[in-house]
Amino acid sequence: MFMTVLLMNNLTISIFTNKIFFEIIKEMKLFSKFKIKHYEDLDLCIKDAEKENQLVVFFNNSYNQMKVNNFPSILINNSSKIKNKLHGVLQEQLKMPFKILDFEKKIISLIAKNEFKKNSLISLGAYIIDKNERKIKKNNLALQLSEKEINFLILFSESKEPINRNLVLKNVWKYSEETETHTIETHIHRLRKKILKKFGDNNFIKNNNKGYYV
Repeated sequence: MFMTVLLMNNLTISIFTNKIFFEIIKEMKLFSKFKIKHYEDLDLCIKDAEKENQLVVFFNNSYNQMKVNNFPSILINNSSKIKNKLHGVLQEQLKMPFKILDFEKKIISLIAKNEFKKNSLISLGAYIIDKNERKIKKNNLALQLSEKEINFLILFSESKEPINRNLVLKNVWKYSEETETHTIETHIHRLRKKILKKFGDNNFIKNNNKGYYV
């Protein structure tokens, strides 16, 4: 609960194009815990939203100018069916007219989703591991991985030293240290091939006498 309140206090609600709505919520006590901004420049709005803790509100067809969003957004339309909606899981929709308390509920829902998404992302060198989607990402490219592949890569993010074979067997495959198997070598070979094909990286997962490292 404390974390949710903290996130809400640090959140900026950005209104794209609708100046009247911006003025209304800016004066409402219900939204006094948020910073409220107004944008007419879409590029600037997107740039700020992607680098700051912002939630963007789009009206009618203003969101049709975008294809993908990587930040929380609320789409408001006077139709029951919103066409060409943004592609993103951090998204809620409202049909006009709506109750202001419903608007607040959408904000709270997006804060929770955004926090869950942030907690599912892990940095691994030049890559990002998405535990929730079970994908590894780099430069707008994404590769779907298995649960064991994700768990294997997470080990690298949790260790500053190379990880040895026994650690992998115990934590990923739940085998004992005495188990004789070529599972790890086969697994790494297949994973390297996947990474090379998708990202063109032929130097992924290296090894020395201490173990494997990224």
